[in-house]
Amino acid sequence: MKSVLLPVDGSPCALRAVELILAKRARYSRPEELAIHLVNVQLPFTVEDIRWASKEQLHEYYRSLSERDTKSAREMLDRAGVPYTCHELIGDAAEEIVALATELHNDQIVMGTHGRGALQGLLMGSTTTKVIHLAKVPVLLVK
Repeated sequence: MKSVLLPVDGSPCALRAVELILAKRARYSRPEELAIHLVNVQLPFTVEDIRWASKEQLHEYYRSLSERDTKSAREMLDRAGVPYTCHELIGDAAEEIVALATELHNDQIVMGTHGRGALQGLLMGSTTTKVIHLAKVPVLLVK
């Protein structure tokens, strides 16, 4: 079975990556042989930021952010009737994406060239660049 990791953050590039995976999956003679793993990574708070929150409150906050950021991608896959697994992580986005791809033995990472970061106008986002350098599997970029 082929396995693909699809980092999503709700950005237009990330959603185009979902569209590409759906199109690629449709070309398989047995589409069910492509396992799709969505991943959303949230930046951690600093100690100063979280003095006011309990562990449960932080967990709920991160979960709600991840749910918001994956909503459109999940809806696209649900409408197409495509099964997937959703992963919610906290940390450095590129490092977490590469670590998860390694842990899951993904065959490929498919991601947008730009996320929702503050510097969207750059040719390629810093997370994307870092994933390309760290990943041990092919990375397909979608503009």
